[in-house]
Amino acid sequence: MSIRTTPPFRADHVGSMLRPESLLAARERYEAGDLPAEDLRRLEDDAIRDVIALQQDVGLQAVTDGELRRGSWHMDFIYEIGGVERATEAMPSTFNNEGGTILFTPTKPVVTRKLSFDHTIFADAFAFLKDNVTKGTPKLTIPSPSMVHYRGGRAAIDQDAYPDMAEFWSDLAKVYQQEIRALADLGCTYLQLDDTSLAYLNDPDQRAAFDERGEDGEHQHLTYIRTFNAALEGRPEGMTIATHMCRGNFRSSWVAQGGYDFVAEPLFN
Repeated sequence: MSIRTTPPFRADHVGSMLRPESLLAARERYEAGDLPAEDLRRLEDDAIRDVIALQQDVGLQAVTDGELRRGSWHMDFIYEIGGVERATEAMPSTFNNEGGTILFTPTKPVVTRKLSFDHTIFADAFAFLKDNVTKGTPKLTIPSPSMVHYRGGRAAIDQDAYPDMAEFWSDLAKVYQQEIRALADLGCTYLQLDDTSLAYLNDPDQRAAFDERGEDGEHQHLTYIRTFNAALEGRPEGMTIATHMCRGNFRSSWVAQGGYDFVAEPLFN
């Protein structure tokens, strides 16, 4: 079997890694106001160098920072999009496992004005990764466009800013186009868009939840796929973009269930 020298690689990984206990404790101290930001940054740098070394030592060709600077794999990115703010209320999510359920209550994003690309999101994080990878390809992971919509839906998008949802989807795709080009300018050649929405919508319960909030659960995946493709228009030459999909993962528990039959034909074709 030949060895691939360009991504995606035969042996790859999602990119997120367990936070060391020392880093979790440091983040708690920082949030409590007991640790200066520069000290937290230094501890994050050390932890990221360790996970880079781990990936290189085991021979992985794609190397990430483990997402160790993030509190959330997707929300840290989404809240940096111009026009997106953190809602005051939480939105409960129920994760399932063989022993029962786990209730997770993170905040949800709300769109309060027209979406805009204000700066290159995760620019510093990627620059640090790129500077410290000595063997392999630095891979950056960001959430897919659909994650901006999935949790709150139409109700979380200001009617005055977007009376017509078609304009929302168009603006969202444009923000991603600009972000992707900006990351390419920083030297990113391997970008992964992480998505749970399309896997979730295979689950009839998830589609029913869309219907209950006044949206079209049977066809929402088609809008997500169109927006995804629009976001990739004008993709910079030399950049590989991959997608990771899953049914949710939190403490070895999941949200959605079922195969990919419902979304398979429009998604994979």
